[in-house]
Amino acid sequence: MAINKEGFKDYFSTQSDIYKAYRPSYPKGLFTYLSSIVENRQLAWDVATGNGQAAIGLSPHFEHIYATDASANQVNKASTVSNIEYKIEKAEDCSLPDQSVDLITVAQAIHWFDFEAFYSRARKAIKPQGILAIWCYGLIRFENEALDQLIADFYHRIVGDYWPQERAHVDAKYKTIPFPVKEISDIPHFEIRLAYSRGALINYLSTWSGVKNYINTNGLNPLTKLDAQIAQLDMKEFKAFFPVHIRIGQFE
Repeated sequence: MAINKEGFKDYFSTQSDIYKAYRPSYPKGLFTYLSSIVENRQLAWDVATGNGQAAIGLSPHFEHIYATDASANQVNKASTVSNIEYKIEKAEDCSLPDQSVDLITVAQAIHWFDFEAFYSRARKAIKPQGILAIWCYGLIRFENEALDQLIADFYHRIVGDYWPQERAHVDAKYKTIPFPVKEISDIPHFEIRLAYSRGALINYLSTWSGVKNYINTNGLNPLTKLDAQIAQLDMKEFKAFFPVHIRIGQFE
């Protein structure tokens, strides 16, 4: 990790290609639901968009998507869609006009923010009846019990001490994130489901900031041993799922 000249914690810029290829996409039903609870669908602001996973999911439902990220490398790798406008901007310093946004989304990113500064900016940007939605996905899980236990052990025991402190918010299902809005409680359950090859799984795990910190600290890659352990399971496909933890509300 580096604190770059713009002053944000940057774990992902150097891995933008792998991040784009192997990070999971969000379920379509999540974006259908979000679009159903807003009054208007003119403008959505996707904050810390990365390479645009959430922005792309929102694009069929809104006239225009304003997708921002502090990392130029991530934005430059984003998929082009006609109604998505990408901008290199910090979450706390977005240039959108006041009271212009119908929906603000933050996917797998708000735990990196300056909470007070971001919420102050979001409160100004959003329309009076606009919706703020933040979410994260938890630790990857597997239908195969042996693999599930192997990855859980790797997550907690091998790289557990190398996760940035902000990761604790994800482990807590975002319940520890300050959320100064009138919160909606009756939210449908969403989860991400997909299947990996062994190589794709290892590439996904390589995007973990805990893995990157382990390598930088110890000079060796813990995924080498893990890959050999997974190979012993003799599986061709790894069916996986990620629970999605979401919080939604309106500023009062």
